[in-house]
Amino acid sequence: MHAKVKWTDGLQFVGQSASGHSIVMDGSGGKSAPSPMEMVLMAAGGCSSVDVIAGLKADEQKVTDCVAELTTERKESAPRVFTTVHVHFTVTGESLDEACVSRVVKDSLEKFCSVCLMLQGTVPMTHSYEIKSA
Repeated sequence: MHAKVKWTDGLQFVGQSASGHSIVMDGSGGKSAPSPMEMVLMAAGGCSSVDVIAGLKADEQKVTDCVAELTTERKESAPRVFTTVHVHFTVTGESLDEACVSRVVKDSLEKFCSVCLMLQGTVPMTHSYEIKSA
């Protein structure tokens, strides 16, 4: 895997992935684009959501929506690393099996999500979920 980050102006940067996709990052607290730390949270939410949807579909669950909301605490002084991360999933579908949802959410964060597993080495991570009917 390969990526490139180029400084554009002030504390704004453009990241480009090896697959050719670009994203703007703002190091001044996210004034004009997501900050790098916000990108880390979004990466964790995206990666774990892929696992949750794939797991539910593999178990033939009729999932129609999945939203991951990530909240964190950060250290007050530099380096302002995350001190906790919580991921809450809202999963919507028809007659979803709660045991299945519980398992795929847990497995994503503890076994499959590369981003979360990297974070868990240094940051306590918790998760929760709720199920909504479609």
